[in-house]
Amino acid sequence: MSELRGACIIGQSGGPSAVINASAYGAIRTALDSPVITKVYGAAHGIKGVLDDVLYIMDEEDPAELELLKYTPSSALGSCRYKIADPDVDDTDYKRILEIFKKYDVRYFFYNGGNDSMDTCNKISKYMMKVGYECRIMGIPKTIDNDLFGTDHCPGFSSAAKYIATSIMEVYHDARVYDTGMVTIIECMGRHAGWLTAAAALASEMGAGPDLIYLPEVDFDMDKFLADVTSIYNKQGNCIVAVSEGIHYADGKFVSEAEVQATDGFGHAQLGGLAARLANIVKEKTGAKVRGIELSLLQRCAAHCASGNDIEESFMSGKAAVENAIAGITDKMVGFECDRTNGYVCKTKLFDLTSVANYEKKVPVEWINEEGNGLLKPFIDYAMPLIQGETGMKKENGLPRFAHLKKVVAK
Repeated sequence: MSELRGACIIGQSGGPSAVINASAYGAIRTALDSPVITKVYGAAHGIKGVLDDVLYIMDEEDPAELELLKYTPSSALGSCRYKIADPDVDDTDYKRILEIFKKYDVRYFFYNGGNDSMDTCNKISKYMMKVGYECRIMGIPKTIDNDLFGTDHCPGFSSAAKYIATSIMEVYHDARVYDTGMVTIIECMGRHAGWLTAAAALASEMGAGPDLIYLPEVDFDMDKFLADVTSIYNKQGNCIVAVSEGIHYADGKFVSEAEVQATDGFGHAQLGGLAARLANIVKEKTGAKVRGIELSLLQRCAAHCASGNDIEESFMSGKAAVENAIAGITDKMVGFECDRTNGYVCKTKLFDLTSVANYEKKVPVEWINEEGNGLLKPFIDYAMPLIQGETGMKKENGLPRFAHLKKVVAK
């Protein structure tokens, strides 16, 4: 394929993570260093920035500040949850995107996000092919939910898993300070896939984890749950439970009371409040002191507890997206292929965007115990290598030094 010269746009979408900016930096730095990419733009708030013609000129950023993106949480360029229509039904957004691409001579588009973001990436890629506009489009994965198809794991999951395991180990010790006993229920993110909650098992592997773990991959039974908690509490005087926000009954209804309060731009239920609800039920049933803890946003922004492997792999995914696009590849998502046979080795691998879009990868049921309230060794073997290594975060006055971008808007 012939050399393609032109500008590129890099956008971030969906829920952020502790390392999504490491992926962005991998793409930005590689694009800035490429002789065929003439200008590097960052889309303000994902695809909405393209539609609204609000693009940041990354060429004008201080290189030292850009490098700090590796250790800066959240989405530095801004994110969105915007669902573009099927182009066969309404191509308004696509015509606008094409207009912006032509205005800035954009020939490369990199979109950094999860399932819905890969769907957006896929639709734009197919539209550009249909209208004959040469633009190489690549998806850069991001989701702490770890539910993207094909890839061994997703950038962002490892750091969130490390934070969850670490926090639960700390809570484990705190919950045993007094001799009066307590039940502690810790709610983790995860609507349909329980990868994050499963990470609590890493704490158990270290001898300071939950007694019970409930994932959405297994139907929830309230009576059995109460029996499990009561039995452990009566025996030990303490009980720690990790639950996924998306646990549901056999009929599919979420246990969380907050299931119908709101939905996002893609129609997904905004969950929450599960730990508090279960805590009230357990307290009423057992009379024990019960504490409900919702880890909430801390799971995805705890850059201070990021996995070193996650940071480097996230950077690697952004870098690989640009390198492959320059080499002539398009319509793919960068994922990971890992070997845990003798140590841990992770390499990038490309997946078709069509295969990735809107598919949710769940925790294998064979990794969950027969009782449906714990994880087995295969999960530990899978996840433990991912959380290794520490962050190289710089600090000033004892606090993190995050990136400060100028965000010069293109005219």
